[in-house]
Amino acid sequence: MNSKLFYVKAQLAKVYIKDAFLKKILPFLFLSSIIFCLLLNSLAPAIAQQPRDEIRGVWMTSNDFNILKSRAKVNDAVGLLRRMNFNTIYPVVWNSGYTKYPSNAARRAGIPFFYRGEEGHDILADLISQAHRQHLIVIPWFEFGFMIPQSSELALNHPDWLTQKQDGSQTTIGVAGENAWLNPFHPQVQKFISELVTEVITQYDADGIQFDDHMSLPREFGYDKYTVALYRQETGNNPPKNADDTDWIRWRADKISEFMIELNHAVKAIKSDAVFSVSPNYYDFAYKLHLQDWLKWVREDIVDELIVQIYRNDLQSFVATINREEMQETQKKIPTAVGIMAGLRNKPVSMQQIQSQVRASRQHGLGVSFFYYESLWNRTQESKQYRKAGFQAMFPAPAFRSAMR
Repeated sequence: MNSKLFYVKAQLAKVYIKDAFLKKILPFLFLSSIIFCLLLNSLAPAIAQQPRDEIRGVWMTSNDFNILKSRAKVNDAVGLLRRMNFNTIYPVVWNSGYTKYPSNAARRAGIPFFYRGEEGHDILADLISQAHRQHLIVIPWFEFGFMIPQSSELALNHPDWLTQKQDGSQTTIGVAGENAWLNPFHPQVQKFISELVTEVITQYDADGIQFDDHMSLPREFGYDKYTVALYRQETGNNPPKNADDTDWIRWRADKISEFMIELNHAVKAIKSDAVFSVSPNYYDFAYKLHLQDWLKWVREDIVDELIVQIYRNDLQSFVATINREEMQETQKKIPTAVGIMAGLRNKPVSMQQIQSQVRASRQHGLGVSFFYYESLWNRTQESKQYRKAGFQAMFPAPAFRSAMR
């Protein structure tokens, strides 16, 4: 009996001591919670620097075709990208006047050829299937946009679809060689591009569609008969001889914008959650030199993600460009990223440069996408192990996008 009484008293003493202790530390706990909240608020700007719905992408170009055509190599590539914590692949589907998939729209336009895999299989279908199994999203990329080789079947079969400069010439020379330009104001051209785009969204389980800096027109063009007549009909005047005339630039840019709005509506009518992605040059260059008013597209709410190509070696210039006002405006609305050069066939880029640009992009709350897959760790003067370790260090943890499977 005495032992039971002693036990009860001991338990009551413990409760008393514990209660007294809690009373003593309660003010401290309260003060600590206030301090923690204040610290959290002070860290909010730093936390906000992490990109919302962060894009970690890579373009798979024609230079990557030796991988794309092989089921086994595709399996290895998407598995490696998953392990490296990438989340998005942008495979080329329209390049040099040909599609990388069987296209009825292309065949109707007189294009007799499309690319197949080594086993005669559909390259795009295989990539999408394998990438989705690895929880990567796939956004097919219409790389050439309105640009086509002058010697292509499309250009030869439809010469009236091409636009021209004042002197009658029809080509420009750039990194992709000498190319002609489809007239973005011509209804048949718009119909053809729309058919290609809606075909991909309809036939494949793609997560979206991407257009880059070639979904535009160099400012020297627009002096073909069709466009001159259309401009005269709408304005009562002939196009200015000065290709840089502000009204002439605005008229042509607005026409391209109208088509992009129609294209967006066509895509969304088929697949409402498809990502309408745009990957242009920085805004001043895109608008003034290529009539591509992508900032208007963002403001018109037809762009779901933006990746601005900033391919330069100088870090100071790189940072100045990603810090432009239009970049800050865009990233408040949609996932925004920077296109970073990972290397070219005869012009490798060091891991140190890549890491410094990725670091700067993420500090500004921006995602990244790399041009192009093979240059990540295959076509480089640095060892594969070193390159892979560098990317692993940049992305040590997964970043899941809202569109991911």
